[in-house]
Amino acid sequence: MPIKTTTHLNFRGEARAALDFYQSVFGGEQMVVSYNDAGNVHDLSEANHVMWGQVAADSGFRVMAYDVPARLPWNSGENAFFVSIRGNSAEEIASYWEKLSQSATIIQPLGPAGWSALYGMLKDRFGIIWVLDVESEYAAS
Repeated sequence: MPIKTTTHLNFRGEARAALDFYQSVFGGEQMVVSYNDAGNVHDLSEANHVMWGQVAADSGFRVMAYDVPARLPWNSGENAFFVSIRGNSAEEIASYWEKLSQSATIIQPLGPAGWSALYGMLKDRFGIIWVLDVESEYAAS
């Protein structure tokens, strides 16, 4: 039986903006439930924060996001994870790179690599590190 994994990103008050941004990059449908929508408000200042959110695109891209309430501990961490986007064409990867790189810190510029026709790494404006590359056949040694 197949399963799917979805990257679930945690924020503190920026989940909605992040979901808006990722939808602008990858397209698809955005679904958001606020704490107010769910009747789960513990702090009025967080009523419109995201309790559950997702962007799902026909391409198979999916990302979930949530605003950790102030009453719970949260730290964005440092190098805690990367989100990897692997596509079949250089054009597709270059298009995603162009959009994600707006206001981003480039860690590794997009370009040819020993294992891929295109590879790059960046930290977006929300502090999420993205690794993008073109899928290539692995030649075991």
